[in-house]
Amino acid sequence: MRKKVSVVIPSFNEEGNIEVLALRLIEVLKATRYAYEVIFVDDGSSDGTLRKLHSISDIDNNLYYLELSRNFGHQNALKAGYDYADGDCIISMDSDMQHPPEMIAQFLEKWEEGYDVVYTLREYQDETTIFKTKTSDLFYKMINSLSDTKLEKGTADFRLIDRKVANVLSGLNENGLFIRGLIKWLGFKQYAIAYQCDARFSGKSKYNLKKMVKFAVQGITAFSVRPLYMATGVGLFFSLVAILYIPYILISYFTGHVVSGWTSILATIVFFGGIQLMVLGIIGLYLGKLFMQSKQRPNYIVRSTNLQRVNNDFVKL
Repeated sequence: MRKKVSVVIPSFNEEGNIEVLALRLIEVLKATRYAYEVIFVDDGSSDGTLRKLHSISDIDNNLYYLELSRNFGHQNALKAGYDYADGDCIISMDSDMQHPPEMIAQFLEKWEEGYDVVYTLREYQDETTIFKTKTSDLFYKMINSLSDTKLEKGTADFRLIDRKVANVLSGLNENGLFIRGLIKWLGFKQYAIAYQCDARFSGKSKYNLKKMVKFAVQGITAFSVRPLYMATGVGLFFSLVAILYIPYILISYFTGHVVSGWTSILATIVFFGGIQLMVLGIIGLYLGKLFMQSKQRPNYIVRSTNLQRVNNDFVKL
């Protein structure tokens, strides 16, 4: 029996890319010696993405879709694809055409050599904006300096994972997913391939600065409590600075150059007020994550699909 390759593609408002990507994927997958399936995950799109997915099996009967009940975010949509895929290995990629399908052959080659995870490291082209490259560099520096799980610069969600890795990943019920960090944390035998991304075929990027900052914070807090230690260190530092400020307070008081009580109040507000708010914010962030995790809500809800679960296995309608 031939081994099977699953391709998982989270999609959010990618109406103009679905068919083009599907055609390129089918061409690449048919050139391999494996059986295959491609699962598009519609993450609550508001354009015609879902309409395209409803008719996608007309292109190839190995193309399927999952429609989530609303927008759960890229990482949760990716998790849905991993959960539903039944291949011996699973390849994940974006639907904006920036991940070249032709690299699948390299993934499979390394998988055949015995690697459990084959992941990619994005190399930015010369025409990439300075803002994009600098924010990306800052993202990975923050992750690696504040998190216990280290990621190489340019690590992307364009990867292949073996079935045993997918089984472990599917068994995790973690709120606030940061899958590229989870994959690294899981271990197994991993191999990195550098690549240059293609240009987006159509549409606009869904990751603005706000989403990138949120993604970075999510990644840091998912794998480390180091920010809590840093908050303690910052509090200690400013406490020491405040102690050094005491001589000035005393001199001002005894020389009568200031209104009685003003200096001590100002010093307290300046050195402690902001620090307390910052520390409370960090603590609150972790408490909020614990609160959300305690609810045990699912990472996603499937509204419709042309896949069906029978006896705890996923089969095609």
